[in-house]
Amino acid sequence: MSDDILTTIIGTSTGTTVVTVERGHVALFATAVQDDSPVYRDPRAAADAGLPGIPAPPTYPFVMGNFGVYPELQTDDAPSANPLGKVIGPLMANGGLILHGEQEFTYHRPVFAGDVLVGKGMVVDAYKKESKGKTMTFVVVDTEWSDQGSGEPVCTSRMNIIHRV
Repeated sequence: MSDDILTTIIGTSTGTTVVTVERGHVALFATAVQDDSPVYRDPRAAADAGLPGIPAPPTYPFVMGNFGVYPELQTDDAPSANPLGKVIGPLMANGGLILHGEQEFTYHRPVFAGDVLVGKGMVVDAYKKESKGKTMTFVVVDTEWSDQGSGEPVCTSRMNIIHRV
């Protein structure tokens, strides 16, 4: 992919996704990341910890686009397939590997079971680097999660995908 094409994908929307944060999914995710704290499973433990509800583990926003997505909640801008397909597809036409490079979360408030959140994703950067005779293309996507009811920001998730040829 040429540098000109890379600059044109900056600003590409990856769509809007509406999710319901569900208690069962939060507990399942906590188990998957080997966190056995009862605050992720029991509202009494969460209350004893001074929390208003069951919180999601810190890295939970990574899976929010896959858990709790119901068709009736979605907007017209909801992705109908993998939202990064139109960005990664042309990269993969040249072969190579796709790697998950980084993941970063900036919280404005905790995510709680019962939240209904709106995630708006966008490609915010794309660039190439050469390393050891290989070309690596970096695509950075931000997803801004906000509370559906109040519109208040909840979390920004930044993902860096690397294509290596």
